[in-house]
Amino acid sequence: QVQLLESGGGLVQPGGSLRLSCAISESIFLLNSMGWYRQAPGKQRELVATITNFGSTNYADSVKGRFTVSRDAAKNAMYLQMNSLKPEDTAAYYCNARSLWGDYWGQGTQVTVSS
Repeated sequence: QVQLLESGGGLVQPGGSLRLSCAISESIFLLNSMGWYRQAPGKQRELVATITNFGSTNYADSVKGRFTVSRDAAKNAMYLQMNSLKPEDTAAYYCNARSLWGDYWGQGTQVTVSS
């Protein structure tokens, strides 16, 4: 059972930055892919960014050029650097990991972009 724990959310003004972290309970090399998803109130959960075990990345069009996903194998961690934040980025952000044995989710961290 892979366990994921997000941190780094909070309240930020439009145009500001935040860095989310996801601590993973096992080696990221045992995972096929990892990613960040978000869910705003009244909306479905949506993909933000993914990174494969080969390091290939993919981003939602709405965050391209503003968000960067990365990982640190030594720390078994994944990160989401979010710059130029907009009010529409307000959501609960979830860490996801996929392996041959399952699909795992963290409990989420809230990001609120407001002046």
